[in-house]
Amino acid sequence: MLPKDSHVMAKSSTTLDWCIVRLGEDHNWWVAEVSDPVRWDVDGLSIIDPRQVAHLIELVEPLRDYGLDQDVVEGAFIPFRIEKDLGDGRVRLKRVKDSIFESDEKLFALPDILDEENGPYADMLDHITRLRVKMLNDVFDFESKLTVDEVEDEIREEQNTNFIEGKAVHTFEEITAILDFVPTGWDTDEETAEKGEVEEDDADIPELDAEEEEKLKNDESLKWDEDEDEDGEEEAEGKDKDKDEDSDEDEDEEDEEEDGDEEEEDDDKPKKKSRGKR
Repeated sequence: MLPKDSHVMAKSSTTLDWCIVRLGEDHNWWVAEVSDPVRWDVDGLSIIDPRQVAHLIELVEPLRDYGLDQDVVEGAFIPFRIEKDLGDGRVRLKRVKDSIFESDEKLFALPDILDEENGPYADMLDHITRLRVKMLNDVFDFESKLTVDEVEDEIREEQNTNFIEGKAVHTFEEITAILDFVPTGWDTDEETAEKGEVEEDDADIPELDAEEEEKLKNDESLKWDEDEDEDGEEEAEGKDKDKDEDSDEDEDEEDEEEDGDEEEEDDDKPKKKSRGKR
């Protein structure tokens, strides 16, 4: 007969302490094995790598001005650190209690999706979606206020397309779809600012008619740099020619000197006496 607390002991022995992840063809990490297979289904289970964690932290930073609750974001993930490289694109991860925001260690982040509808990960998605909508309404002058439902419907439509095509949506892509969301036909605030600067620069340049353009073309003062370059090139060519002539003269002189030396050597050599016929 089992003790009364046997079910509690069995539950406590199956905890998520480690997991093995693999690098997919899409260059994202996917969970291949977990220490708690009873509650965690690894089919299509994705995990965010340290590089992606750092990027997401940067993306949520602007939302602090609109009421971001860091604890909500933190509670949506289970942090892991690398324990062992298993080779062949597989790594064993060990669960830790560090903060993904404050830890100096490179951490993986597994979304807590045991309760997909009302769990901490679902709460986080709802939280950042509302803040993104709030920020967009503050940045852009829409004819009518953007709503959370409109954003969710547009994102869900794209996700459904991936589902129909048999593509699993990675956690990182699901979150960035919200944090990077901009309604069709609108630019982000940074792009708008850059375009504004370019337009202002163009506005400072006066437009010229055909007559003024012709005057500028024939203006000798504007050709000074070009003429100077041409003069410099001619002068350089002249110097090269002089160098060639000088080198030719030096070669001729050397040849003459060599001929002279040969003649002197001939004069210095004693001449053989011719033998007469006996």
